[in-house]
Amino acid sequence: MAETRWLDEQEMATWRGFLAASNLVARRLEQQLKDEAGLSHTQYEILVHLSAAPERALRMTELAERLITSKSGLTYQVAQLEKAGLVGRRSCPSDVRGVVAFLTEPGYEALRAAAPGHVAAVRAALIDVLDREQLVVVAEALGEVARRLRD
Repeated sequence: MAETRWLDEQEMATWRGFLAASNLVARRLEQQLKDEAGLSHTQYEILVHLSAAPERALRMTELAERLITSKSGLTYQVAQLEKAGLVGRRSCPSDVRGVVAFLTEPGYEALRAAAPGHVAAVRAALIDVLDREQLVVVAEALGEVARRLRD
């Protein structure tokens, strides 16, 4: 059995800083979207991904991959958006087993209404807190973490 490599002081500070910052940013953005748009952060991201897709539609499996979430969790969130009239679902024309989620016109309008407040919250919670050099370092570092974990 390999010996445990405990975190040194700097590594522990990095880990604690990451945990605190990521949890606080996530909570702040979740609350802002709930208060101002009546959406969860996951629901907002679903609308964003659908709005950017060709014909504002994606297969549910592809949408789950883009959101880095489980298919069952995505199905629940899409069902909530569907009840609100913001998203619809239909069979995939190329695969009868597949389901496509699509953005409705009210969904697109909800996204357009929510986006300015959300961007302002992202700026206040993260982007405007860091200078340009820090933004580059954070983007590169977290991008590397994401790449390794996806492999």
